[in-house]
Parts: sequence; structure tokens; C-alpha cells
Amino acid sequence: MTAKKADTTTIELEGTLVPLDVQINGRARNISLRVDERTGGIELVLPRFVAKAEGLAFVHEKSRWIMHQVRDRPPNVPFAHGAVIPLLGIDHEIVHQEGARGTVWVDRAGATLNVAGQAPHVSRRVADWLKGQARQEISARAQTYAAAVERRIRKIQIRDTRSRWGSCSEDARLSFSWRLMLAPENVMTYVVAHEVAHLVELNHSKRFWQVVDGLCPGCEPAKYWLKRHGASLHRFG
Repeated sequence: MTAKKADTTTIELEGTLVPLDVQINGRARNISLRVDERTGGIELVLPRFVAKAEGLAFVHEKSRWIMHQVRDRPPNVPFAHGAVIPLLGIDHEIVHQEGARGTVWVDRAGATLNVAGQAPHVSRRVADWLKGQARQEISARAQTYAAAVERRIRKIQIRDTRSRWGSCSEDARLSFSWRLMLAPENVMTYVVAHEVAHLVELNHSKRFWQVVDGLCPGCEPAKYWLKRHGASLHRFG
């Protein structure tokens, strides 16, 4: 059973109103909470057998830690002229070139992401370009890895998922977050290898991790980066 949103409200912590999403998860065994990198709100996950009142008490108990996370959260970064965003982990400045021809292009030497057209369309054009680039980069890696393990991919989807960077279904459909285009290249490579390995083993057994290691040797740094910094990718756009 997957988590489902049970309630969306606000809660006052240390004199500040903070958005709160309460979720019930039938597979959860303990109360957990995290600060949403995009909104600065709180996500509280409760097992089915835990009352909401107990969950709220837990939030108040952790109020100091929560507010520390909220106040120290880096600001969101819009896709706008002058903003700096990472492309495969390398910072690039968005430069609006209203009179230029074309749509979006990268100047590697100047580390800029150039966007033509009118100013109101800059954000959409950057987002569309990132999704297209993510599809190209991810698809190329996925097909190469699938050939290496002698499996066929039925379909590759690029989405903006909040809690999963990638997934693999029983019928060989792969799904990935376009925000991997913002992560270091080795992180994208690891996530693709991870999901392609599920075409061989749809679990996380020892055999599965052997397949991952065969496709992506030395992936531990990428796993660590994703665990520590992955949530920050949701600040962009």
C-alpha cells in the first residue's frame, strides 16, 4: 500500500505558521517527517495504527529541528535571466537573449544557458529544454545498459516525481525524473543503471546489486550524493 495524503493544513511552530501535509502509509512502521525542499513545509508520514494527534505531538517535539531546517533551507531558484542552475552538476547562468534566433542553447565555454524569445517565455523554454535533454541523456544510457544485460525496454517516461528518481515496472516500463539533468553526471548514470538492473531483478537482492555494480562500477559516491543532496534539486524551477 502506498502513502496517500490524508490532510493538508498549517501548524504553528516557534511562532511561525508552517504548511503541514499528513500522510498515512500502510507500510510505514514508524512516524517520520521531513521538510519539503520546494515549499519549506513539513511532510508527516504516519503508520495506519498511529493517531493523527500522536503525529502532531511528534511534530511539536521536533519543532526546534524542523525550524532549523526551514530557516536554513536555501531559496528556490526560478528559471529566469541571471539565475544559476546546474547542468549535469556544472553551474550555468541563464542568459535571456531576446533578439537571438533559436530557442535554448548551451555555451560551454562561457558556462551559460542562452534562451531566445520574449521574457515571459524564458521559464517554460528552460523547463522544456531540460526535459528534452533529460530524455536524450537518460534514454541513451538506458538503452546501452539494457543491451548489456540482454533486456528490452518497453517504454521510457520522463516525469517530475517528488519522492522517486526512477522506477521500473513489471512490464519493463522505466520512469525517471527530469531533475536528474541537474544532478552530477555520475548520479544520473547510477540511477539509470539502478532501474535497468530491475529489468533483471525486480527487487533489491544481492543479485540485483551485483547487476548494478556490473553496469555502474564504483557507484557509492553517487548513491551518497543523491541521499544527501537529492532533495535540493526540487528548488529549481
